[in-house]
Amino acid sequence: MRRCGICGQIRWCVILVECHAPAAGFANINHGVTIDMTGISTITTSKSDYTVASVGAGSSWVDVYAALEPFNRTVAGGRNGAVGVGGLTLGGGISYFSPQVGFTCDTVVGFEVVLADGRVVQASANSPFDDLFKALKGGMNNFGIVTQIDFFTIPLPKEGILGGSVVYDIKYAADVFRAFATISGAPQYDIHASIVIGAIFNSTARSWTLSSTPIYTLPEIQPAAYEELFAIPNITSSVTLVKLSTFSNESVTPPLNWLFYTATFGVSAELLDDIFSIANESLYNFDVPGGVLWDLAFEPFPTAFLSHSNGQDVLGTSPADSNGIILLVSALWPELADDDAVHTKAVEMMTKVRARAVRMGMLKRFVYGNYADWSQLPIESYGKENVEFLRKVSAKYDPDGVFQKKVTGGFKLPATRRIK
Repeated sequence: MRRCGICGQIRWCVILVECHAPAAGFANINHGVTIDMTGISTITTSKSDYTVASVGAGSSWVDVYAALEPFNRTVAGGRNGAVGVGGLTLGGGISYFSPQVGFTCDTVVGFEVVLADGRVVQASANSPFDDLFKALKGGMNNFGIVTQIDFFTIPLPKEGILGGSVVYDIKYAADVFRAFATISGAPQYDIHASIVIGAIFNSTARSWTLSSTPIYTLPEIQPAAYEELFAIPNITSSVTLVKLSTFSNESVTPPLNWLFYTATFGVSAELLDDIFSIANESLYNFDVPGGVLWDLAFEPFPTAFLSHSNGQDVLGTSPADSNGIILLVSALWPELADDDAVHTKAVEMMTKVRARAVRMGMLKRFVYGNYADWSQLPIESYGKENVEFLRKVSAKYDPDGVFQKKVTGGFKLPATRRIK
């Protein structure tokens, strides 16, 4: 155990640390202290078999993939390579490999973390800090500053994996949603399939673009899981065998104002059609100077994915939840002055979407924190038992509440009150 020499200086400042969210104040702060983690970016592997990767929490995923590819190994990290390792992992983390191994945090074997009192501890399942180890698996930035994360690695085919994107005419939306529902709701979900369906609306042009990103983590060009989807006529397709490090480096978000909002549903092609109709009705006549680019991204959330948590994280999901779908709504716009208008429109639209899902019996409790808007309550969605556990761990390792009161960004632990 070591002690951080600067903690006595920073613990009374307002600080912001690792995050995976675009909301203002979540990853930076005005008139406070921002700790830049990007210098903590060393990546090493276990020397004999490369089955464990030790990654500095300030690393980006694309660098992790590039470092591991020569050994035909990888980790279940972020799909956008520019995302930071620490923020994604502490919020759970969804990967192309999640149906095989679960959330990114479920693949962690150890955390190095600086506590509020300056101690530097190694938290793992077999350490004296096993409760802290579990709390960090979904507990976000509420317990300390994580400086290194050890992941177990998984085999990566040297031939590459199937990746790319397909663009469709919007008239095929119902067909694409139906194929997506078939994939997502399969009783025997193909654990190598990882797909995102994107419906993108340009407010200036008042036009929709429909796409899919069908990933398959084996070197197969025509996997059976995508047979129905691949039969739909398309405008363009770039699907081919790719290197993970190359493909994950293709997504670059422009420097605009950015919003996330999320919800989780049961699998239903009818609900997907209804969500698209609600979005079109809500957004078609809404615009701001410079325009808004809206993206509705649908992802499978199958029981195969959820089976790997086994109560070892705090996210509160299990195979008993049955197959599901996660929706991420994002928006990009140029002017800060339009923040409130765009946020109001997003909340209005998602209120209608959630109401429709409730009527169909399809709305699920889970709110994925890495996709959540600042107004949502992801930690509450973990369930009463997990919330109480997180409170106890916080009181044990941070009795003065430094990471609750002084680290103001991100989602804080709920105040003591009834959690369903």
